[in-house]
Amino acid sequence: MANQDILIHWAPQETRVAIVENGAVQELHIERALERGMVGNVYLGKVVRVLPGMQSAFVDIGLERAAFLHVADLINAGAPPRHGAGAKPDAPPLVPIERQVFEGQTLTVQVIKDAIGTKGARLSTQVSIAGRMLVFLPHDGHIGISQKIGSQELREQLRARMQLLAGDAGGGFILRTNAEEASDTELADDIAYLRRTWALIRERAQSKPPGSLLHQDLTLAQRVLRDLTVEATQSIRIDSRLQCDALRAFGETYMPGAVAKLDLYRGERPIFDLFNIEEELTRALARRVELKSGGYLIIDQTEALTTVDVNTGGYVGARNFDDTIFKTNLEAAGAMARQLRLRNLGGIIIADFIDMTRDDHQQAVLAELRKQLARDRTRTTVSGFTQLGLVEMTRKRTRESLAHMLCEPCPTCQGRGQVKTTRSVCYDILREILREARQFSPREFRVVAHAAVVEMLLDEESVHLAGLSEFIGKPISLSAEPGMNPEQYDIVLM
Repeated sequence: MANQDILIHWAPQETRVAIVENGAVQELHIERALERGMVGNVYLGKVVRVLPGMQSAFVDIGLERAAFLHVADLINAGAPPRHGAGAKPDAPPLVPIERQVFEGQTLTVQVIKDAIGTKGARLSTQVSIAGRMLVFLPHDGHIGISQKIGSQELREQLRARMQLLAGDAGGGFILRTNAEEASDTELADDIAYLRRTWALIRERAQSKPPGSLLHQDLTLAQRVLRDLTVEATQSIRIDSRLQCDALRAFGETYMPGAVAKLDLYRGERPIFDLFNIEEELTRALARRVELKSGGYLIIDQTEALTTVDVNTGGYVGARNFDDTIFKTNLEAAGAMARQLRLRNLGGIIIADFIDMTRDDHQQAVLAELRKQLARDRTRTTVSGFTQLGLVEMTRKRTRESLAHMLCEPCPTCQGRGQVKTTRSVCYDILREILREARQFSPREFRVVAHAAVVEMLLDEESVHLAGLSEFIGKPISLSAEPGMNPEQYDIVLM
């Protein structure tokens, strides 16, 4: 794995984290105090509606929008809990949701997916609480082991140790990757911490009203130590002394191995000026991504899916056209995987590589894409080339993309990415005047519009404007309004 540095820029309103490998930004994480993600939070919810047809329920957890609970995310009376490590392929059928929950019922629920776009948060009653080395499953007696932990023999040894340490106090555990070399004392401490946390959640659930927050997941800065720090991490630099001290205290209790890598940044330049991270942030919001060879990607994110189009651009470096296409596609595969991480793009992703005539070239590009995606901490799956030469893939989506977090639809085009031509707006105005003239009989019609529209009506479209004025028998005057957008206009009856 490449050498890794983590930079944390902290401000009271916002925490930003950049993960840099060999001088290149690979991931960007942003958390705003007023828009903090809810994944991992535990709430006391109240069922407001049960939908048997969708086998789902809407649950009020005290937010503006009701959250969504699917039958598969319930602790079912007829089926075992379905956590990733504990799911059983031969599990009995799910008990219908209408036989398990009812309107007005209170449930302890955990957010497993943030609200995205118009969709409310997704919930589960199968609560899991993450610690330093373990994940506690209060409703599941299963002992699971991270797939990334070594040999089958080691995994069985760890499972046997955990069964002894966990005892008969109830609940199950999943060993995270960093538990591979943990001592019994460290594991026992994590078990005790997680069980204390769960006991506190249950205690609050007995005394709090529905809609209350029972447990909140760690802040982004704390999750850096718990989730993002790996063996290849050389340093974790943060530009706030107060937060550095708080992180050090937190790390000494829960992640002592990461504390040695923590460092207070004292430089005069803003920390994100290192490695040009501010520029990288700006580029990560653009449609076009330049490749070193002269080719480029065009990335479009829609409600249904994300498309990535590969183009050769000005690249003519190879001996023949097939080699040019192949080398551009190879470079694009690496850039594509990085952009998915950088922009946090999830859901369905369609990649349109430049058409390749040779099958070995296709397979090499596919292998390179899979190799680059293997570095992603978020689960991705890649299909082969379709008959149309497209590559379909999915990337797990648990939070908003970078663009959705930092941007909003353009007020002029309403997010369409284009506006009507000036001539189209002129003709809209002429039709609207005719419509108004059939209903009203003012002394005069006055058009208030963007300057470019007024100019075209006075110049190229002056004959049509004069003809309309003569047809309706009323004068039409024009007024340019600098503040109007190109599609906006008003017709005032004088």
